[in-house]
Amino acid sequence: MLSTPMMSIAQESEQEEVMEEIQVTGSLIRRENLVSTSPVTQVDAQQFKFQGITRVEDLLNDQPAIYPGQTSGQANGATGTATVDLRNLGTERTLVLVNNRRLPAGSPVADGIGADINQIPGALIERVDILTGGASSTYGSDAVAGVVNFIMKTDFEGIQVDVQASGYQHDNDNGMVQSLLEESNFDYPSGSINDGDSYDISLVGGMNFDNGRGNITTYYTYRDIEAVRQDDRDFSTCALGGVEGNYSCGGSATTDRGTFGNLNDVDLMVEGNQFVNRNGYLFNFAPDNFFQRPDERTTAGLFANYEINDKVKAYTEIMYMSNESNAQIAPSGAFFITDTFYCGNPFMSDQQYNALCGALEYGRDEYSDDGDILIGRRNVEGGARNNDLEHESLRTLFGFKGNINESWSYDIFAQYSEVEFYEAYNNDLSKIRVNRALDARLDENNNVVCASTLGPNPEDPDCVAWNIFEAGAVTQDMLEYLYLDLEAEGNTELSVFGATFSGDLGEYGMTLPQANNGVAVAFGLEYREESLDYNAGPGYESGDGAGQGGPRPSVEGEYDVTDVYFQALIPIMEGQPFAEELTLDIGYRFSDYSTSITTDTYKVAFGWAPNSDVKIRGSYNRAVRHANIRELFRPQAISLYDMDADPCGGPTPQRTLEECRRTGVTSAQYGAIANNPAEQYNDISGGEPDLKPETSDAYSFGIVYTPSQLPGLDLTLDYFEIEVTDAIDALTPQFILEQCLSSGAPEYCSLVNRDPGNGSLWTGTGSVTAVDQNIGMFRTEGIDVAINFDLELGDLGALRFTNTSTYIMDWERQEVSERPVIDCNGKWGESCEDPVIDFQNNFRVTWLTPMNLSINTQWRHMSEVEDVLDRADFDAQNYLDLSGIWSINDMVSIRAGINNITDREPPIGPSPGAGIFGNGNTFPGTYDALGRYWFLGATFNF
Repeated sequence: MLSTPMMSIAQESEQEEVMEEIQVTGSLIRRENLVSTSPVTQVDAQQFKFQGITRVEDLLNDQPAIYPGQTSGQANGATGTATVDLRNLGTERTLVLVNNRRLPAGSPVADGIGADINQIPGALIERVDILTGGASSTYGSDAVAGVVNFIMKTDFEGIQVDVQASGYQHDNDNGMVQSLLEESNFDYPSGSINDGDSYDISLVGGMNFDNGRGNITTYYTYRDIEAVRQDDRDFSTCALGGVEGNYSCGGSATTDRGTFGNLNDVDLMVEGNQFVNRNGYLFNFAPDNFFQRPDERTTAGLFANYEINDKVKAYTEIMYMSNESNAQIAPSGAFFITDTFYCGNPFMSDQQYNALCGALEYGRDEYSDDGDILIGRRNVEGGARNNDLEHESLRTLFGFKGNINESWSYDIFAQYSEVEFYEAYNNDLSKIRVNRALDARLDENNNVVCASTLGPNPEDPDCVAWNIFEAGAVTQDMLEYLYLDLEAEGNTELSVFGATFSGDLGEYGMTLPQANNGVAVAFGLEYREESLDYNAGPGYESGDGAGQGGPRPSVEGEYDVTDVYFQALIPIMEGQPFAEELTLDIGYRFSDYSTSITTDTYKVAFGWAPNSDVKIRGSYNRAVRHANIRELFRPQAISLYDMDADPCGGPTPQRTLEECRRTGVTSAQYGAIANNPAEQYNDISGGEPDLKPETSDAYSFGIVYTPSQLPGLDLTLDYFEIEVTDAIDALTPQFILEQCLSSGAPEYCSLVNRDPGNGSLWTGTGSVTAVDQNIGMFRTEGIDVAINFDLELGDLGALRFTNTSTYIMDWERQEVSERPVIDCNGKWGESCEDPVIDFQNNFRVTWLTPMNLSINTQWRHMSEVEDVLDRADFDAQNYLDLSGIWSINDMVSIRAGINNITDREPPIGPSPGAGIFGNGNTFPGTYDALGRYWFLGATFNF
């Protein structure tokens, strides 16, 4: 799809008079008026102004071809980065470029491997090219779904200062959710609220020097975004449970009043200094979670070029970013992590002993057996867990380009990029210390102390006994002992050296008989080295963090690749009847990796213009993605996955004894395996050094229509199909467990490891092994449509109509080759994860008035989405945006606008949304989650 950038019609006419060689995204060859044979969408800088966007990812996520990756709307699992996901095929399959050169991996942490577009200064963006479909033959690995190429302003003259303030306004009037909150006795917000303020300032300066032979453009930007919590919106103040029409406010069994017992016939909580029946009481974990993370970012850098002589032009790009964000979630606690419990704990009253240990027939001086007494207690006294995430990046590029002679040119460059990462996770508890603090005794002075402090050689003399048996009895000393320091650091590095030579073979007679232009070629060599070093720190590596779900291993690895590539643009016919232009575009790249893997990628494309009004284009791309460093070298370790209940757990298991035996359950264990009240179970995840590359086949076929009878109209329609095979992914633990239960197949059952003592999958050694492997397939097919129409209004100025839409015909995935293909089109949940919206449409109307005022309105539409689990179908969403830009004079312009004028709430469903990016009962990266977005800004040019 080819969209024309937003600008005045007069400006476009002036630009048409300038004929220069250009390089389009997806091609290595520069030519006058070169139109891509592959579908490319363009988002220009004016759209950022009209939308009032301060986060680049927010505008990109509104584009129909792009799905959200990491966004500011994530808290649990946030990396502090912003990533892009083309066609919903994963951020690791989308290659991000700046001026046709790579951005480095955004972070060394899990889910941070995609390029972090926080590194992009919005003030310097000239346009964004979005090429969908494989582009590995042009740019190398990772371009399986396509390319997002940021084209920056590199020849700026003057000084420009831009300031903007923005924020959200929402009316909390969701009666349905408010009634649920009242039933649960939860506080909730009501009425109008203004929050999430953002402040953005940028300074750009540029100048030509040495009689125009050189230019230097510098920039500095600063952005500060305030937090929004989930209890700032009524619809996210509690975690929804149940199904649509019968929702309830859910929560966690790890409560502020404690949860004690075997959770079947003995299920207690604290009231005063006594135990009472819990009766289903849950802790509302939603309010503390960030719905919008606070964020502070600074960027600075320069773009410079200098023409040394008529053969050599030097250029450089230096980009720096410092970004700090905070991801906050509910308080930590003892998440049923006690192995056994000492029934002589002196903090327990006689009533509590009788209700708990006495009921389970344990004496005062006895320890319970493993799993007989479970304890969950939320650390409400210590406050929410929050994760400080800091990234600092530096990207440098130096190169020389020029003409060797009239036929040949060259471009040689060296690039080095580094991202430094630091993380401090606050207010989590130590599992070891929780167990020691709950193992309490009376010392010789009748003081309550930890058993680990007693004896001639105390195991832990600093231990402070934790009194969770009496309301209000937790002290600061107790908390200080329980806290665990969690820190991590790391970096990613990218080094690239490349040389491209391009030439016009027409000078040597290589012009086909019915063509005017000769064959154009480009070939070159590229060496790329990538490394990642993530030091998880002793707290993370030990797995001692109560709220971390298991150990987080350190990762270190690197690989390099040498590429040889070639492209040819072959004019077959030009200026002939029914063939104003017929061009063949072919490309090939051979890659040799240090992992002993070699790959071949290639493309074949054509462009046919029967006349000046119509162009037909089509392409086939074979793309290959080599495994990234985390996929190759991440150690295998225990982590957590969500599951409502163990199919073989509880007093009345969901599965039969015969089925459960396949997973390792004994007859004695059947019916006696405790379910995890936190609904979290152990899995072993990690990388695999022997992963082979995944491949994709991408097809596109389209038409570009610019009728001479109707000047100002551009219409493009493109069909696309992308199929990824041998996809690098991990089977979900639930899938493995279900397959073992149903089939007994050894390839699945060998991955289920029940604790031999109690049959559990969440205590002891119980787990399901689910590491990365080459499995299954992704496939998507659809149609992109773009319509641009300019209408002159005489003395009233001009109107511009722009419509961009994507219709998904199929979006399928197959977890393993022998399993059925899953249809995810128009669905969300379970294996489909986040919403796969089958129709998205953006319609924009801009009035360019004769008073130097541009008024813009946009309608954004997203079709309905069905829940795979039949809990909550999401209705179609329609958003209306309105904005204006007034150029007061050549020096000053102001802008203002409101997005989502009607304050439409996002669709909501059961928490956490069953998707990797769900938050606040919705998907904030997909939908407008926070209400009306207002902005007011000004630009000053000197």
